[in-house]
Amino acid sequence: MSEAHPVDPISEAFESHRVRLRAVAHRVLGSHADAEDVVQEAWLRLSRQDTGTIDNLGGWLTTVVGRISLDVLRSGRIRPHVGLDDQAPEFTVVLDDAPAPEELVELGDSVGLALLTVLDSLRPDERLAFVLHDVFAVPHAEIGTILGKSADATKMLTSRARRKVRNVQGGEPPVGTARQQREVVHAFLAAARDGQFERLLEVLHPEVKFTVHTPQGQFVTLGATEVATRARVAGSAAHGRTATVNGRPGVISWKEDGTPASVLAFTVVDGRITEVTAVIDPAELALMELPAPA
Repeated sequence: MSEAHPVDPISEAFESHRVRLRAVAHRVLGSHADAEDVVQEAWLRLSRQDTGTIDNLGGWLTTVVGRISLDVLRSGRIRPHVGLDDQAPEFTVVLDDAPAPEELVELGDSVGLALLTVLDSLRPDERLAFVLHDVFAVPHAEIGTILGKSADATKMLTSRARRKVRNVQGGEPPVGTARQQREVVHAFLAAARDGQFERLLEVLHPEVKFTVHTPQGQFVTLGATEVATRARVAGSAAHGRTATVNGRPGVISWKEDGTPASVLAFTVVDGRITEVTAVIDPAELALMELPAPA
């Protein structure tokens, strides 16, 4: 029998942070390909580093990924975005018990792919500060280290970026912590599972949009009453694992053989669900880089 190769502890530690690092780079750059390049460069830098000098590996890696992403932004080397109509939905899925932001501050439910267009209106340093702080809850002092600014100056930079985002979006962003949003999602899933029609109407916005990706194509349902009557596909995910999907509260579920069954992402505004995206097409699910079931 061949001997098992010893596990490289540095490589193993890096892999435990990979999903979060890729999510950070993708939010900053708006391109999965660029994000992969940035994460790979971070690994190369780590492999050349004396790890004995690193007190906080997660913080060190976030700093490195932030600096590389900032260099890419400033150089203009970002690949052009592919139109959403020309590709399967690009989802970044992180289980809630994996390294992920504990709170998505203020703009938490609007950091999906639609926000990338808004982020293009920001300067590179504003974009990085906004994403790291408001999406990934990185302290201003740590962001300042990346930008070469004081914590106070970085806080002002983030505030300016947030105002620009609000102006471009045409109004105040929805407010609510990730925990509050998940509570609404859990209430919806429980009601869908148990067939509680009136409870579904309570948590759904009157103009909610429900998009389902199936092997036969995409199907869109509009309006709380219509969505409530067709919520069975969501109810089947009630026993899945909560996750963060493109910065939004979501759920991933698996079949008995361990293959993905569905990925759901929710937008919650003022305590009510305004949009649900459900992917149940096995072909699309196979293209996503999804976590394995526990």
